[in-house]
Amino acid sequence: MTSAAPPGGPRGPVYLDSASSEPLHPTARETLLAALDRGYADPRRLHGPARDARLLLDNARAVVAECLGVRPDEVTFTSSGTEAVHRGLLGLRRGPAARIGYAAVEHSAVVHAARWAGTEPIEAPVDRLGRVDPEGFPGADVVALQSANHEVGTLQPVGELRLPAGVPVFVDACASMGRLPLPTGWDVLAGSAHKWGGPAGVGVLVVRKGTRWLNPFPGDDRVDERASGFENVPAALAAAAALRAVVSERDEVGARQFALVDRIRAAATAIPDVEVVGDPVDRLPHLVTFSCLYVDGEALVTELDRRGYGVASGSACTASTLTPSRVLQAMGVLTHGNLRISLTRDTTEEDVDGLLAVLPGVVRDIRAEAGL
Repeated sequence: MTSAAPPGGPRGPVYLDSASSEPLHPTARETLLAALDRGYADPRRLHGPARDARLLLDNARAVVAECLGVRPDEVTFTSSGTEAVHRGLLGLRRGPAARIGYAAVEHSAVVHAARWAGTEPIEAPVDRLGRVDPEGFPGADVVALQSANHEVGTLQPVGELRLPAGVPVFVDACASMGRLPLPTGWDVLAGSAHKWGGPAGVGVLVVRKGTRWLNPFPGDDRVDERASGFENVPAALAAAAALRAVVSERDEVGARQFALVDRIRAAATAIPDVEVVGDPVDRLPHLVTFSCLYVDGEALVTELDRRGYGVASGSACTASTLTPSRVLQAMGVLTHGNLRISLTRDTTEEDVDGLLAVLPGVVRDIRAEAGL
């Protein structure tokens, strides 16, 4: 992002891509720096530094469990949210012939895992808001359903799923963990710390007590049999500290973000040939996506970046803004020139005022340059 904006832009860069990664929460930063001096040893060992590391790891697990309303022994730290998704979903398969069902708008981490499993998965369609039918998974032996969509923010009816007895449910909660209470009706769940302001490289896997889950990958002799590799103890503790802070402030922050997003939705709707997508009410508080006809998404991102606003476009699951959004395609909405804006905990009304002041002109100028 540019360090200076043209006249009339913000005083400094305004980051509006927290759906990709939230800036490190101040509490996480403080905790991480303090834990680096105590959490370096192997938690499996019996000497003093190892016992310190084990204490920090156990404390991190207990804090995450308290924030999520689960048991500490149900919580596992992984090396990323993607790893938590892969382990969580694949560990629920009962035999090589088990079929995984997932919504057409699931994150690519779920789709890749389901296809990697070797049995043809069942992809359930969604409506124009991006929501799946609770009865949309006939024939599935395992169901994967995200708690909220990572591109358009629509909440999914996890607790309303109508499934045969014994069909386990995996929930990708990476987009919503910390921002909203967890849904009901799940057996295994995954989250990602950098989505709520923790450090990157920390995933959270939660396996309900009594769930028939088996590690789908080669085992390890770590402290937690559901994970592999040396635990990043300082990062896990920092992730837990950030989660506790985010949960404690989410009512105030969420209400403020919801109101700001409503303003962005209204302003985007007023621009000619722009379609705002996703549920306008039953949604994540901080995220809004809209598509601009006759406008290239990469051009939108570039021009807004020049004016000091960091936003996203294209598929949220790829590195390229030129890749059509699989989520928007599944919803049957306009995919051309889409823009995703996601607020951080520090986004102000002035930041939104500035964005809305330049957005219509940017869209108009790009269309004019294209001769439209």
